[in-house]
This record gives sequence, C-alpha cells and structure tokens, in this order.
Amino acid sequence: MQNAINWFEIPVADMARAMRFYQTLTGTALRREAYGGPGEEMAVFEMSDENGVSGALLCSPQVQPAAQGTMVYLNAGPSIQAWLDRVVAAGGSIVVGKTALPPGMGYFAHIVDSEGNRVGLHALA
Repeated sequence: MQNAINWFEIPVADMARAMRFYQTLTGTALRREAYGGPGEEMAVFEMSDENGVSGALLCSPQVQPAAQGTMVYLNAGPSIQAWLDRVVAAGGSIVVGKTALPPGMGYFAHIVDSEGNRVGLHALA
C-alpha cells in the first residue's frame, strides 16, 4: 500500500459556495464534474501526479455536511499560516489554530468550512 488514503469526498450543500471557499482557501481551481444522478455533482481537487492523493467536494442528496465524524486533513504546505489567513475571508472559521506537533512532524489546525464540515490542515511549517 503506497498511501493509506487515495481519495476523499467532502460533502457540501451548496456547490458554488463550497467551490468559492475551497478555491480561496487552497489558491487553486477545482474542476466541476457531473456525477451520478439528478442533483449530484463533484468539484475535483487537482493532483500533482498520478501517485498523489486527491478528492472532491460532493453535492448529493445522499450526503450531508457534518462537524463530527471522519476528518480529512488537507496539505497546507508549505506554510499552514497562509491558509489560516484565508479561512475567515473565504467564509469559514478557525476552531483550532496552528498547533505544533512533535519535532519533525510540523503543524496542524482545524477549520470549519462554508458548509459546516470540520476539516484539518497540516504543513511542515
């Protein structure tokens, strides 16, 4: 197993709002895709290479945003602070600010996105 994770989906209620939030947060574009049946669509995060981990925002009647449950950590490198500086302006909130991990493991933070999902951020600086 190369990576423990190879794909993730973050549930959203309003795709346009969620795309604005994540594009502002990450500083990169997402690719909107039709998916499944009526009322279902995705916005895909770009991968840097074929062996990387990627995922998507998922709007579907089958899923609901939640602040509890499994948490996805986004790679906020090279500096987590740059991402944290964009959270509130993008429509989210910071729940746990930049927090040091043991030496060599970097930093993490927790945010709540525009949809109400709790999402982790991780970076080495």
